Amino acid sequence: MDRRSFIQQAGLAGAAVLTPPYLIPSRPAKYKTVLIGSGWWGLNILREAIRSGQVTVAALCDVDENQLKKCKAEVDKLCNDQPKTYKDYRECIKAERPDIVINATPDHWHALIAIEAMQSGAHVFLEKPISHTVKEGSAIEKAARDTQKVCIVDFHRRYSPHNVSGQEFLKSGKAGKIHSVKAFVHYNNGMGKKEEESAPPAGMDWDFYCGPAPLSTYNPGMHPRGWRQYTQFANGNIGDWGPHWFDQILWWTEEKMPRKIYSTQKSDIRNSLANAPEEQRAVYEFESFICTWEHTLLSNHPERQGENVGVYFHGTEGVFHMGWQRGWTFYPNDTKKEILREEAKMNQPDQQNIDLVWNDFMACIPTGKRPFADIERGRHATNMALLGNLSAKLGRSIEWDHEKDMIVGDKAANKLLVREYRKPWEYPKG
Repeated sequence: MDRRSFIQQAGLAGAAVLTPPYLIPSRPAKYKTVLIGSGWWGLNILREAIRSGQVTVAALCDVDENQLKKCKAEVDKLCNDQPKTYKDYRECIKAERPDIVINATPDHWHALIAIEAMQSGAHVFLEKPISHTVKEGSAIEKAARDTQKVCIVDFHRRYSPHNVSGQEFLKSGKAGKIHSVKAFVHYNNGMGKKEEESAPPAGMDWDFYCGPAPLSTYNPGMHPRGWRQYTQFANGNIGDWGPHWFDQILWWTEEKMPRKIYSTQKSDIRNSLANAPEEQRAVYEFESFICTWEHTLLSNHPERQGENVGVYFHGTEGVFHMGWQRGWTFYPNDTKKEILREEAKMNQPDQQNIDLVWNDFMACIPTGKRPFADIERGRHATNMALLGNLSAKLGRSIEWDHEKDMIVGDKAANKLLVREYRKPWEYPKG
């Protein structure tokens, strides 16, 4: 069975899933496209864009010349577009006036670049988490609505066949009434080693890399991929992995956001300069169920059965595990019943389905429809991660008012919904 037929038969979420996300326009247009953030993941996205046959790669942008050279060499193998290269995203957007901007930068750059791109007339393919702080996400969504540009979030798990059919299984009631869910990521990265602080690599503008974040002392553990464990640039494992799994939970429930959040974290074992927590627990209180988050960088929990990432949905009929590389599994409470499984169907070499997200993006640009992974969904899932970190930083629980986009009765907590930008960068207005 091909992917399109599979998803049509899944019947999940009605027309929202069965129409545009999987239908490519019959007359593809050549959208002028630029990639900002030319590392390994940005190239993964651009590769799918090129394969779609609907884009012209106008430019690549990165503050690291080494990344740029590697990316351009690969792009030159994939197409004949001969893209220009830039270090400054502002210069790139202004000079190229692109139709599409792929934003695959570290998290602390997502808001400024996405907003400038949309205000200049571009549609945006945005990496998750959508923002580094809560109010940045609000500003990005506002820019998308004000400009009426498509802003899609790279929630490829929202499109993958086993995730789609898994949601249909949950919504059908076969797992019974769900009373609690648990999202988790368990990795054993070991003790690691303490990185030596040093000068940035030749050809890298480290001051620009830090941008609105505090100017940090460089160490090789930060770049090119280690920045996710440094809180000045990202939000640790809950910020990196959390939005994917929180999105699966918010996709399943009819509730938009939790009302209360409490989190605790620790980081005192690893031999590393990274400052994101190695262990974290968070509890999210919804109206009808309790959600928990758990991550560790110190153990893959070999004593537990099944995959070491995903979401457990605990129902009155059994436990449903929504996984990644191993698909989904349902463990019925009645041990006489068969354990049900569905294998994952993912693209190589990255075991993701970015092409399905890109197809939705392409379908929405000419129609003006909001994508299945619209910026609003990205903001909600990202906020769950950010609010978990905020609670841990405060050392107390918080009450979230989703409609007012603020924390209830806590001035100190509300101040953490934003952060001070390093000059001359200015925090976006939402």
